Amino acid sequence: MECERKNTFNDIANEYEKNRPTYPAKLFKDIVQYADLDKNDRIIEIGSGTGKATEGFVNIGYNNITCVELGSELIALTQEKFKNEKTINFVHRSFEEAKIKSNDYDLAISATAFHFVDPKVGYPKVHRILKKGSSLAFFWTVHVQEYDEIYNQIRELYKKYAPELNDEKMPTPEEDINDIGKNIKATELFSNLEIKKYKWMHTYTSDEYVGLLNTHSRHRILEKEKKEPLLKEIKEIIDNNGGKIEKQCLVALFLGKKI
Repeated sequence: MECERKNTFNDIANEYEKNRPTYPAKLFKDIVQYADLDKNDRIIEIGSGTGKATEGFVNIGYNNITCVELGSELIALTQEKFKNEKTINFVHRSFEEAKIKSNDYDLAISATAFHFVDPKVGYPKVHRILKKGSSLAFFWTVHVQEYDEIYNQIRELYKKYAPELNDEKMPTPEEDINDIGKNIKATELFSNLEIKKYKWMHTYTSDEYVGLLNTHSRHRILEKEKKEPLLKEIKEIIDNNGGKIEKQCLVALFLGKKI
């Protein structure tokens, strides 16, 4: 299932770039501070997608980055975006298959992508390619369940068309975050673990919200006869409630040092 889901983004690279939110600027500053990163230090990004996290580092002057990305359309978009950044390199492979030198990087990052990497391969490989004492910084967008009237109406649509996506049955944000932290700790490859959270509210129009949902992997793999009426009726609910919807945004950052 994870393998199927990770291949869903390549066909919608432009939609992904348009509809997915950027990450908070403070997150990148916190990573740089934790990693004690110099401007020339080497960063490897695992699952760079359309370069939203790449951009966060470039914006604060850190552009010595190797982007590892499986999707051909995703990597093409990112290459075009950063065509003037001569120190950004691209590896068109899955992280598991990419040939990467050992003890070569000062920081490994992954933005809402590392769950698509086989953890039995991924964490040991991250450990191997980092220099001793260097840092890991993985961050995820975490779903926050909401129960006001508009979300309750939308939830009824999920129960009707895609009960497997009913978020009442999904882990809470705290459970999600605790599970990721435990998984990193269980590898016994990283020390000084820290978890930081970034929260904000974002307002979407009905079109923007449906566009956002259409970039989520679990929505991407829905059968057409389920997805089309689901998204259509979600848009109608938002339009019938003023045409806009507020969403709680939460990003969890996991930091660690190579042992």
